[in-house]
Amino acid sequence: MIVDLSNLLEIAKKAARIAGEEILKIYDSGDFSVESKADNSPLTLADKAAHKAIVNVLKKTNIPILSEEGRDISFDERSKWNYFWMVDPLDGTKEFIKKNGEFTVNIALIHAGKAVLGVVYPPVLGDLYWAAEKSGAFKDQNGVVEQLNTSKKKLTDSGVKVVASRSHMSEETERYISKFTEADIVSKGSSLKFLLIASGKADVYPRFAPTMEWDTAAAHAIVSEAGGSVVLQDGITSLTYNKENLLNPYFIALPS
Repeated sequence: MIVDLSNLLEIAKKAARIAGEEILKIYDSGDFSVESKADNSPLTLADKAAHKAIVNVLKKTNIPILSEEGRDISFDERSKWNYFWMVDPLDGTKEFIKKNGEFTVNIALIHAGKAVLGVVYPPVLGDLYWAAEKSGAFKDQNGVVEQLNTSKKKLTDSGVKVVASRSHMSEETERYISKFTEADIVSKGSSLKFLLIASGKADVYPRFAPTMEWDTAAAHAIVSEAGGSVVLQDGITSLTYNKENLLNPYFIALPS
């Protein structure tokens, strides 16, 4: 199967924007109708509306779709997929409910265990982030497009900006951060954490807590094309996709 990444990227960007419009309708109405999913994480009307909007656009590509809000698809079935869309229609549902604006629409294209295309759209902020393999990473802010590049700061320098939660930091994360000299903690919700790395506004993002593949795939593509990497705790092995268990191992997003 030969795919046209530039064409698929435009389709994914369109899907993300339309999903964002659906999310904002509900966000502005204040009627979230929150319910709990099987893992007790919150699910809102906005998650469902965004999922429906994205599927409506992406289905025209005839590429399979794996969405957080879609049906469960067995590993036996999806392991045969050459390319597929991996979607989180609303990443940061808790942020959405808090109304702090720090949530995103995440759309990635996966091929051979790797995110080869990614679109991340925070609808409240209105900026659109995207990347495609070997084509760079970009941000569109009110029609002004800029290329993204990760920080050139060495992690051995003092004042390294570390992306972490100020309110609930695990002991493992605290230990990791303690290795840096005068680390500066930067905090954001959802995939915006990765975008701080991709745009050079932060230097390292250790994630020693559970995440799913759809939480990371789109932003992983953007970090990679901005010059960074998303690796396991060994600092070498890249985070991969379409595993039998869609739960990610702990990882670190690095500027190179």
